[in-house]
Amino acid sequence: MQQTLPIEVTDPLNARILAVSEDRIAGFLENPFAEIARVADVPVEAVLERLRAMLEAGVVRRIRQTLMATNLASGALVAWRLPTELLDEGFDRLAMDDPFSGHVVIRSTDADTPGSVYRLWTTLKVPQGFSIERHCDLLASRIGAQAYRVMPAKRLFALGVGHVRRKGMEPGSRTDSPGVVIDTQIVKLSALEWQVLGPLKRELSPDEVTTSPWRTRAEEAGVTYEEFLNVARGLAARGVIGRFSTFLEHVKPSAAGTRVTRYNALYHWRVPEGREIEAGREVGRHHILTHAYWREGGPEFANVNIMAVAHGAEKATVLAHKEAIDRHLEEVGIPVLYTNVFWGGRSEIKPSEIMPHAYEAWCLAQGVDPGAMRAR
Repeated sequence: MQQTLPIEVTDPLNARILAVSEDRIAGFLENPFAEIARVADVPVEAVLERLRAMLEAGVVRRIRQTLMATNLASGALVAWRLPTELLDEGFDRLAMDDPFSGHVVIRSTDADTPGSVYRLWTTLKVPQGFSIERHCDLLASRIGAQAYRVMPAKRLFALGVGHVRRKGMEPGSRTDSPGVVIDTQIVKLSALEWQVLGPLKRELSPDEVTTSPWRTRAEEAGVTYEEFLNVARGLAARGVIGRFSTFLEHVKPSAAGTRVTRYNALYHWRVPEGREIEAGREVGRHHILTHAYWREGGPEFANVNIMAVAHGAEKATVLAHKEAIDRHLEEVGIPVLYTNVFWGGRSEIKPSEIMPHAYEAWCLAQGVDPGAMRAR
């Protein structure tokens, strides 16, 4: 009888693999699983069978080549204000019917604070050539939103999930030097690059968790294997390829009832105008953060301009990490003029579609003229 492989993230070998495969494999590689094996110091056969088993069991939500989508499509964090009775229905519509909305989260605050009436939050990417404002107007009319705030990322300072390796991390843990600054300038692609990018970015099936995951994708793109690899490497050189990542089901419990995280927090800070990049680099150096960016919250959110996301199993620990970042900002002489925490509740996480042809097809299926949605 075949032995059943452990699928829980608490299994020592699985944890060792996931600590690497979640967010430590940067750029494009012909054989990313071999690199996971090398960094984790685990035989590649074990990496393949364990990741395949966890993917089939749903412990791993998806395995895919990520993109720097902020460089490929107009994107923003969007906060929506809806009547309470429409909140869950609005969540469902954005999660299920809008392929361009990625993370869909119902958030709350611990007190009545600026922006606390904005309960529904989404990440949104609208493909090149189309208007994010027109898309939001369309969505607002369909979900009954009374208002919304679009907050594009002006700069990024941290980007990488890595829940397993962050488990047990001490508040205040940070790099020796300030975080990097990641630009968000849109990159124009050729027809061939788009042709390769579509198959490249789609999540892998369990059968594709092999030492040659891209061969079938080259066939799908209609190019030779070598041409596929060359285009993908060129995309990486142009800065539009992110990481090869294993995404855990970190919101919902696994089949055995294990949760990777229980609390996720969206931290807000307002720092003096002109010091956003300096503050963002100091915030972004903290290891606990999966995301950190300069976004303008506007008057709806007390004019906050630095935001970051952290996860943890205990609410008190997530708050302790926030307090450690606050102290660090004070120590380096950056005043915090206002701060807040928005807690995540019900959530659905999926990649945002960024292909222009997919947007046109979606518009037509919705009975909307794609031309009316174009940016001007």
